[in-house]
Amino acid sequence: MANATGEVPGAFPPGIGMTTTMSPFIERAQAKGEVYIEQPYDLYSEENHETWRRLYARMLPRWEKYGNEHFLQGIANLCLNPDRVPRLEDVNQFLSPLTGFRAKAVSGYVPAFQFFDCLRNRDFPTTITVRHGDKIDYLPEPDIFHDIAGHVPMHTDKAFAETLVRFGDCAHTAAELAKGVTDPEERIRRLTSVIKAMARFFWFTIEFGLMKDRSGTGYKAYGSGLLSSFGELEHCIESPEVQRYPVQLEWVVNQYFEIDHYQPLLFVVDSFDHLFSLVDELEGWMRKGKLDNVSPGEPGVGEADLRSFLHD
Repeated sequence: MANATGEVPGAFPPGIGMTTTMSPFIERAQAKGEVYIEQPYDLYSEENHETWRRLYARMLPRWEKYGNEHFLQGIANLCLNPDRVPRLEDVNQFLSPLTGFRAKAVSGYVPAFQFFDCLRNRDFPTTITVRHGDKIDYLPEPDIFHDIAGHVPMHTDKAFAETLVRFGDCAHTAAELAKGVTDPEERIRRLTSVIKAMARFFWFTIEFGLMKDRSGTGYKAYGSGLLSSFGELEHCIESPEVQRYPVQLEWVVNQYFEIDHYQPLLFVVDSFDHLFSLVDELEGWMRKGKLDNVSPGEPGVGEADLRSFLHD
């Protein structure tokens, strides 16, 4: 209900901005504990739209040169407007008929189990803020360009989509196994190791994965962290400093990573069918206890992530 001045209590003026770390709408949602939210499209500022335009325009030539063919088809399928921040409802109109996936707006960090469970249910938790125009080269946290232009085009591919759903199944297996451990300290120790292994797998495949190109002698990027980074997308393919190895599960789950520089080590899959088989193998290792003692190091596993796997 509007007040005497005609304003809706608690509403924000149109165009106030949805800039990462500077959005009153997101701050209020987080303060109220709201994780899943609506996209308040009229709050995007012209600066936000201009930042999206700049990001899209400079990435397009690099996508065409270094992006995996499935990603390029996904970009075409989504019909993204290169000049305006996308409406998630428009994205979903193109995405959902292809694979059943949909972009689901969130206010920020989603605990690990809830994130993986969303994938299992064909929902992709999507950040709706836009990085600041002065920081278009790097942002430590995701924004809507990373999520929609980096991740979501891959969700239009059926084989890749099924891999994400299968990965979400693994979270339920991890929760089931953890609840079967009677000693509380041992339960937390094992679960911490398993979550770390899952996070590393996601990082080195979904976020920073490479695939062989059609010739079988070169590489193309399919990982969203690569496809949303102007500098790293070229670096990951061209630089002699990058180590590129055929993916091996034992390497991936025991390899720590850091987020604040270009990745020095990347893994290569043959196809998305290959990637799906790796997720099957990951769950098999989980059931056999082979993920209960992975190597220490990044990423850290927070209390919220642990609690999310132990929910009743």
